[in-house]
Amino acid sequence: MGVRADGTKELIAMSDGYRESADSWADLLRDCARRGMRAPVLTVGDGALGFWKALAGVFPEARHQRCWVHKTANVANALPKSAQPSAKKALQEIYNAEDRDHALQAVAEFTKTYGAKFPKVVKKITDDTDELLAFYDFPAEHWIHLRTTNPIESTFATVRLRTKVTRSAGSAAAALAMVFKLVESAQQRWRAVNAPHLVALVRAGARFERGHLVERPEAQAA
Repeated sequence: MGVRADGTKELIAMSDGYRESADSWADLLRDCARRGMRAPVLTVGDGALGFWKALAGVFPEARHQRCWVHKTANVANALPKSAQPSAKKALQEIYNAEDRDHALQAVAEFTKTYGAKFPKVVKKITDDTDELLAFYDFPAEHWIHLRTTNPIESTFATVRLRTKVTRSAGSAAAALAMVFKLVESAQQRWRAVNAPHLVALVRAGARFERGHLVERPEAQAA
């Protein structure tokens, strides 16, 4: 799924493959490039290593944003159940912070609170801090769209319900065709991003600080 310059979301590509396979992801991304897609400014994904490896090979200039929903679940699963509610609240303090500086303060507080007892859990955040906080370099209106892969996850939730009912599509090709039609239909209900007029500026290389525009592309060129 991608966002066009007018702020609308669009299905870019779909393929069957191995989820963690860098080769499968690379084939999909190269197909996007062959069809004329430029490198995305920011790419949002979960922790699937194959995807990030393929992205670095096909679109090395694209920035990375790790999904906070997946990261939160990953952290919670590594903690005792008694510690999970407070840890989730501490993580919310990071990705709901008013800007990057406050988010970094929240990361430091998370490290201070959990570092002694759960150092491996803390590393799940500190090792990926740059990729977890990349969204702060974009318009504040877009942050809610960039922090997670929820638009894709919610679409596939509908797909999973349908495929469970049908049980078997008969062949891999038929299954892929059915999933494509379901996602194509869902695409009509995808909501455009907030402040769509800012997407073109992001695409053109405008610089944002604390969620606000500070430098337009023409100023950078000058």
